[in-house]
Amino acid sequence: MEMNIELKKGIGTIQFGMPVEEIVATLGTADEVESIDNAADESTTVLRYNDLGLTLFCEGDNPALSCIDVANDDCTLFGEPVFDLDERAIVRLMVSHDITEEDADEEDWGERRITFPQANVDFYFDQGDLVSIILGQ
Repeated sequence: MEMNIELKKGIGTIQFGMPVEEIVATLGTADEVESIDNAADESTTVLRYNDLGLTLFCEGDNPALSCIDVANDDCTLFGEPVFDLDERAIVRLMVSHDITEEDADEEDWGERRITFPQANVDFYFDQGDLVSIILGQ
């Protein structure tokens, strides 16, 4: 599978808004499937594809893809192998594509998070290494 991140759209052929059935038809059966109910009685279906380094979150009555957690060294962003970049290089990459609003924080569990709200993307670093990217629509 092509692992090119398209901000606010998806990754490769997996696009936001895809129903669970279409995701499974494209990627095959998930390694793990979990259903989570929140306080508002809304459910989220979580599909984990371990070999692809993807965790997909599908929400709603007819669950559709709304969030992607990427941990795959082969993925690219704007044509760059993003997991090869350090924090400063990722910030430069985003700014070079006119995504300039940035927020950073240290998470309770020890990872550093860099958020670009206008692109609905979070980058998580552990000891300076990019370990995960969370994409939203």
